[in-house]
Amino acid sequence: MRGVPKRRLESRSVRFIFGFWMCVLAAGMAAAQNPAPPAPAPSAPSSGTTNGAAQSTAPPAVPSSDPSKPSDSNAAEVTTHDTAPTFKVRVNEVLVRVVVRDESGRIVSNLKKEDFQLFDNRKQQTITSFRIETPEANAKRAQAVTTENPEGGPPTVTPVPTLPQRFVSVVFDDTDLLMQDAVTVRAAAERLFDNLNPSDRVGVFSSSGQVTVDFTDDRRRLKDSLLRVVPRPLAGAGIQSCPNISLYQAEQIIDVSDQTAMGIAVQDLVACSSQQNPPPEAVLESVVRAQAQAVLSAGEGQTEMVYRHLEDAMRRLSVMPGQRVMVFVSPGFLLTLHTHEQGDLIDRANRSNIVINTIDARGLYTPDLLGDISEPTTAQAGTQGIKDSYRLSGQFEQSEILAELADGTGGTFFKNRNDLDVGMQRAVVAPDVSYLLGFSPQNLKLDGNFHTLKVALTSKSKFVLQARRGYYAPRNLKDPVQEAKEEIQEAIFSQEEIRDVPIELQTQFFKSSDTEAKLAVLTRVDVNAIRFRQDAGRSRDNLTFATAIFDENGNFITGGEKIIEMRLLDPTRTRLNHTGLTVKSSFDIKPGTYMVRMVVRDGEGAQMAARNGAVTIPY
Repeated sequence: MRGVPKRRLESRSVRFIFGFWMCVLAAGMAAAQNPAPPAPAPSAPSSGTTNGAAQSTAPPAVPSSDPSKPSDSNAAEVTTHDTAPTFKVRVNEVLVRVVVRDESGRIVSNLKKEDFQLFDNRKQQTITSFRIETPEANAKRAQAVTTENPEGGPPTVTPVPTLPQRFVSVVFDDTDLLMQDAVTVRAAAERLFDNLNPSDRVGVFSSSGQVTVDFTDDRRRLKDSLLRVVPRPLAGAGIQSCPNISLYQAEQIIDVSDQTAMGIAVQDLVACSSQQNPPPEAVLESVVRAQAQAVLSAGEGQTEMVYRHLEDAMRRLSVMPGQRVMVFVSPGFLLTLHTHEQGDLIDRANRSNIVINTIDARGLYTPDLLGDISEPTTAQAGTQGIKDSYRLSGQFEQSEILAELADGTGGTFFKNRNDLDVGMQRAVVAPDVSYLLGFSPQNLKLDGNFHTLKVALTSKSKFVLQARRGYYAPRNLKDPVQEAKEEIQEAIFSQEEIRDVPIELQTQFFKSSDTEAKLAVLTRVDVNAIRFRQDAGRSRDNLTFATAIFDENGNFITGGEKIIEMRLLDPTRTRLNHTGLTVKSSFDIKPGTYMVRMVVRDGEGAQMAARNGAVTIPY
């Protein structure tokens, strides 16, 4: 068998949709200048608190001011406006998720930043960020909510129901599945849905876009969606032609200029056309080249469609507030020199804390040397072995994408096994411990070239490391403002609590009717921890307060964003150092159980804080 040339993909920037976030948040914008209300008296309407915040008078809210005033000695010290902030953000940071196992396959969980070495094109890099990821670290901390009795009796305690902790996106590659494989994976998925935890939310998607079930805990709805998982190749795929050229052979002919592959195809053309006097060889090669180009274009088009719907499913998963796992069930597909987006998918997954587990839908795989039973055998006896080698190489190589996606995101690739039930059960779980390393490449050229990555340990322990194999350099720099919006969005749609700046979160509600309520979210920031910039006798900084409200299924309900500009004189800063800075946001919602997520971003110090809360507004 001839060697299979190593190929890498050319990168294309993933199209992020940040306009959605900003538009939705703008709808929930509320004035930041309202003073914080005191705690309700026993005769006041019902109210609740989260995160252990006492129902007492909140610290002073930001004072009212006019943002249109000029920035001089008489300018307001604290102003609020809705324009996009400018942050100091990480530029071209590359994230590498690493899973470390010992010789027995057990996860190694006690490593530190200094235990790792990271190489970019064989040059050691400085690890600028390091985080240990565990499912428990991202779990939301909720507690019971106390509701005051308006008639003066004892308060009632409402336990917060189990809110979603893990979101699983199951993506079936129905454009590449064969019918026999589809039946097997559907049965395994149905048994998986029977054994989900109450706090799991699952969405079902397909690479053709024909199957879409948003995240839910409705087992019946999930099972019903499996009936629609059937092979859906692109129009024209699988139609026999003369000569019959596989995608792998077509790539060898067009991209590699493999004369052996061309010769076999020419012989097949002569055999299947049954011409007594075949035309000259140059004409035959021209016909073969045209057919190979058509096969290659169709295959790349189908692969691009798979990537597009994978990206859509990943984008939906990335805005769910909890542990995120994607399960990609596919027989694999061939990556060609012109296939795009693989590197960007891995980078997007790492930035969104998504682990991709892949399952080879072929199960315990036996190479198919005969092909489809309906396919005519046109190769001559002397060349049949060579043609079989091309078929075999293509079948093995199409699983490379499944291994790349799993390795690059800290996931697991389940292959060559018929116990798909076990594979499905394990695939919905992220690794117990993974390490997220970040570095900023020095003197990075904006040429789109592929960079190889290697992660090693400083010790000589015989551990097995699983990490992405490389990344693509960008072709242009991202806009800093958009980069900052992306960072805030990723923090909002997470459950990780960040404590760069100490903050306290408090919620209160007022029911105006049986179906309407007003929820107030108050955030107190410890001003002592803010890194102000001194200029013209003032302490300057911008704080962004982003709030999001999610329902019991993790669906985004409403939210708001405030930009607080601080130009503090010394007496004001001294006062705020003692009292803290409190910002209030109000939202109109219906009774129910909600998760509240607050993110605060410090512009000067590039620090972040994030807290979770839960509130139940009784019907």
